[in-house]
Parts: sequence; structure tokens; C-alpha cells
Amino acid sequence: MSRSARTNDRFEFALPVTVTPALPAVTSFGELDMPTELLETLTRLGVHEPFPIQAATLPNALAGRDVLGRGRTGSGKTLAFGLALLVRTAGRRAESRKPLALVLVPTRELAQQVTDALTPYARLLKVRLATVVGGMSIGRQAGALRAGAEVVVATPGRLTDLVERRDCRLDRVGITVLDEADQMADMGFMPQVTALLDQVRPDGQRLLFSATLDSNIDALVRGYLHDPVVHSVDPSAGAVTTMEHHVLQVHGADKYATATEIAARDGRVLMFLDTKHAVDQFTRHLQGSGVRAAALHGGKSQPQRNHTLGRFKDGQVSVLVATNVAARGLHIDDLDLVVNVDPPADHKDYLHRGGRTARAGESGRVVTLVLPNQRRDMARLLSEAGIRANITQVRSGEAELSRITGAQAPSGVPVAGAAPAATEGPKRGGAPFRGMGTRPGRPGRGGESRKAAEARRTAEARAAARVRRGA
Repeated sequence: MSRSARTNDRFEFALPVTVTPALPAVTSFGELDMPTELLETLTRLGVHEPFPIQAATLPNALAGRDVLGRGRTGSGKTLAFGLALLVRTAGRRAESRKPLALVLVPTRELAQQVTDALTPYARLLKVRLATVVGGMSIGRQAGALRAGAEVVVATPGRLTDLVERRDCRLDRVGITVLDEADQMADMGFMPQVTALLDQVRPDGQRLLFSATLDSNIDALVRGYLHDPVVHSVDPSAGAVTTMEHHVLQVHGADKYATATEIAARDGRVLMFLDTKHAVDQFTRHLQGSGVRAAALHGGKSQPQRNHTLGRFKDGQVSVLVATNVAARGLHIDDLDLVVNVDPPADHKDYLHRGGRTARAGESGRVVTLVLPNQRRDMARLLSEAGIRANITQVRSGEAELSRITGAQAPSGVPVAGAAPAATEGPKRGGAPFRGMGTRPGRPGRGGESRKAAEARRTAEARAAARVRRGA
């Protein structure tokens, strides 16, 4: 049985009635019933004190209780369920094709993130992990399952394929984790998720974690969680207190140039656009303007996406331009700025995009570029997200834009192997962003200043001369 709490005139999350009192939260990992070598590994890896969601849910998850946990993105949910899952699985051996524990996630990136986070602890406890996602060789994944894996981290679609091929059976799964369940519902995975849940052991443990819990997953809570411990880290559905939020009001003729100057700042930036086409076009423009940018979206193969993320994380690329595929499951150190070049569709997307920065208590900034006809919808979205944002009117080249974002004029020298800067911005709704200013020192067409354009043309001429000389 459950009841729903209403927030901002919306059903925000399902809240089951718990019969059994929860175990009290701990103040240190040492208070938990976990192997000494695991506690030592946590310390060695720099994990000294549990985050609130870990402190509250780990005692109960280790005791075998079902858990319903809501915590903002970056609050430590992965270890909250992962440590309990590994400790409770350790010492048992899975048969071929018959895993003992399952973690379901909505995206390939989140699956890899979870696997990477749990691998050092799994190796210590001699627990075998298998990652099962689309875009990679299904034959290799089937081989890993045939060899035996105690824990499977999977996206619903690929796991369903493997079950239908009889390469995986779920009737031995005693611990099931649903991570980002609301996103799985939003992406249309709920029929697959429930079909998979119907195959795991009915007396097993269920752990459901998410940054937001809304009415879309109410059926999961009612149908699959038994007497769960309910814990919510904060009531604002994911707002991070160390995060600044800025709405920059821009005009269509200047939006592209403004975004280009932000991308040219010092430090890493994650920029979101609506469509794969817009992401590719804007990335090419940035590369041609001298910005080390790379594109990430669902049209790329998984190896391409992994390679791009690796280059962004190790600093070879300073700007990652992405669709919502990057809104969840990515942990990137020292990422202090997220830019919504195109505003998100709803408040949950906003929270998850912004959650790529200000992780684990670090500070961060989220900037959203808003056209005049988008201002009302943006105000409504922020209200639903429980966010108070600083609102500023800006233009490219202005000191205020630089103060808020660190924006600066791009070099204009194309990145090696990149096409020259585009002469018009990416299309949105069929209309390109055109007409950037042409005053000296200000971005002209394609976001280039005259000085930058001259530098680019000089570099291109020198390159052509080297080709003619056979260099």
C-alpha cells in the first residue's frame, strides 16, 4: 500500500507505508557489518565518511530490507546500493547464465559508471561483474554470462534480448537494484522492467534509488517493494545546495555567439542541445573556431561514446556537446559548468543535466540560455524543480557574460583535423541562429571576431602551402 505526497500541485513521489522501523543511520563505515578489508579499501580510495543516503540506507540494505531511496544526483547512491549488494553476494558462486544479483539502469553510460564504481570492491570480494548494454557485442556479453557472473549491471533492452536468447536466467537473482527508475519510466522501459522483475526470485530484496521519484514509478513501488525503508536526502527533488543556477536571457541573433564564447572559456564545459544534428553542427563550429570540442549522442556507437568520454575526462577535449544521453550516469571530476544551450523539456531533465556538476559536495554552476519566447516556460520549469536562479540579460562580448561563465573570444585557429568554422549556427525548429554582430572585437558570422577570422585564414594558408611543398 502506498500514499502519494503532493508537491507544487504535482504528485512528486510514491511514499509507501512502512511497518517495520528502520535501523538508525550510522556516522562511519566502521559501524557497518562489512569485511575489514572492504573498510580498508574504502579508506585507501579516499571514501572516509558515508554520505547521508549511504549512512541512512546501508544498515537496512545490509540487513536485507527493501529500500526506496531518493537522493540528488552525485549524492552517493551507487555505493549506497552497491556495497550492500556486493557484501550480501560475496562468498557465493553463480552458475553459468544464472546471476545472483541484478542492477537495472536506463542508459549505457550509467551502466558503465556503476560498473566502474563497483569494480575495485567486487575484485576484493571476488565477486564477478558483467555489464550488459546495447551498442556492444552481444556475443561477448553472452560469453561473460555463460562463464558465470554473480552481479549483472544491465540496461533493460539488452538484458531482455539475452533472456530471450536463453543466455541469461533470472530465477536465481536474490537482490535487484533499480537505479534511476523514473528515467526508465520516462524512456518507455517500464514494460520491460516489470517483465524482468517478474522473473527474479519473488522473495528477493529490492533496492530502488533515484534522484527523483514520481507517480510514473508508483506501480513499481506498490507491486515490487515489500515494507521498504524510505529515505529522501532532501525535499527539493535533487537541488544541490553547492550549485549556482543562472538563466541568461539572450536574443536569437546572438545566442550562437554567446554559446561559442562560453565554450571558449578556460576549464571543462558540458553543453546540452536538443538534437543529434544540432550537437554535431555546433561541435564542428566550435572545432573550427579553435575550441577542443567533441560530440556525444545516441547516434554514436558505444565504443565511440566511451572514447569521447575518456578524452573529455583526461583533458584532451575541453567541451563536451551532448544531447540528454549525457544527462545521467556521468561522473566527471572538476566539471564546474553545465550549459543548457537549449533549455530542457522538463524539470527532471534540468536536475539531471545540472547534476553532472557539483557532485559529492563540490561547487558548480548551471547556465541556461533562454530566448524571449522561452522565458515563461523556463520560469515554470524552475518552479517545479524547486530552483531559484539568477536571471541576467546578456550579449556576447560583454563583461557580465564573462563574469558569470568565464566566457572569452575563441582563438579562431581550427583544431587539428577540424573543418573551418561554420558560417551559420545550428538549426533549431528549422531556423538557424543567424545575424551575429560584426563590430571589431565582437563575434561576427559563425561567432568569430575579425581578428580570429584573420588568424584562422593565415593558419589555413600556411597549411595549404605546406601541402603544396609536400610537407
